[in-house]
Amino acid sequence: MKKWLIAAMLVGTSFSSFSADTQCLEKKYDAYIDASIQWYDDLVTLTTQQYPELEGVGQWFLEGRKNHFELNREAVHYYLANEPTKVATERSIESWLQLEQQDVKALAQRNDMLGQAAAKSFADRQAKPHEKNYDLRSAFADLLSHPKKIDTALNKYNTSIQQVEMIECK
Repeated sequence: MKKWLIAAMLVGTSFSSFSADTQCLEKKYDAYIDASIQWYDDLVTLTTQQYPELEGVGQWFLEGRKNHFELNREAVHYYLANEPTKVATERSIESWLQLEQQDVKALAQRNDMLGQAAAKSFADRQAKPHEKNYDLRSAFADLLSHPKKIDTALNKYNTSIQQVEMIECK
């Protein structure tokens, strides 16, 4: 009886520890995703302020980035709960998840939130580029070559990433 009680307590402790660790890792990755989406939102805003004619392509680009990051968020949440070996938490947070095109295509066949996110991202990857995509990329390059123009947005992103890196999960 005593051995059974000790074993039950150990199992309960390791499960709650794993659950808390998973929640911490999810929170950390969510903060990274949120910071990344905010960075792209800020970049598009700065670009379209300087080049208002690129508003439409800027929103198209931002939607694609959001779809990409939301897929990664869903995938990390799913894999942490179901296949933790697919999330390389020992690496820098940008490298936790490595989804190849065939992975996204396979995930898009699922009938859950992960499948829906994968389907959106896969459709973005397969879609014809926006007719002003090159103009937007050129405007990004111009903007990024003038550090003073992006200083506030870049500092905000860097601060967010530093805060993410400080989150320690046991």
